[in-house]
Amino acid sequence: MNRRITLLSALAVVLSLLLMRFTTTTNSIRADDKSPTAPTIVPVDATMHDFMEGLFQGPYRRLKVAIAAEPADRQGWKAIRSESLVLAEGGNLLLVRKPEKDAAKWVEFSLAVRESGAQVYKAAKQKDFAGSRKAYESMLTHCNACHKQFNEGKNQLDP
Repeated sequence: MNRRITLLSALAVVLSLLLMRFTTTTNSIRADDKSPTAPTIVPVDATMHDFMEGLFQGPYRRLKVAIAAEPADRQGWKAIRSESLVLAEGGNLLLVRKPEKDAAKWVEFSLAVRESGAQVYKAAKQKDFAGSRKAYESMLTHCNACHKQFNEGKNQLDP
């Protein structure tokens, strides 16, 4: 009887582990997953104004303050890294919201924002203020060019 209980307990543990492994494997999503079962990216139903304001306005305002002068400590550099990373990744989300008209230009601007935001992040990791600042100004140039084309020139960003 004890032997059966031990065997059943061992079997239950093995089945539990297999189930956990299967669940973990099927629920994990990688950015490079090209399988036909990869989830579809669907934007939340929000206006472009609400999307831009909600996603980009806060990080831009905080980064503007953080990068106004060379950081004196780790917290200052962390603020630049954090906010620039959010803005760079936001460039990826812009790619999901292509307009019907001039979509190729939208993609160009989105990629430029992503790349220049990533450059701010990488320079900040190296504590390279001149490089961070240069990439930041480049990112704003791309943002403003996009706003000029797609938002009637409104919401121009100041470095």
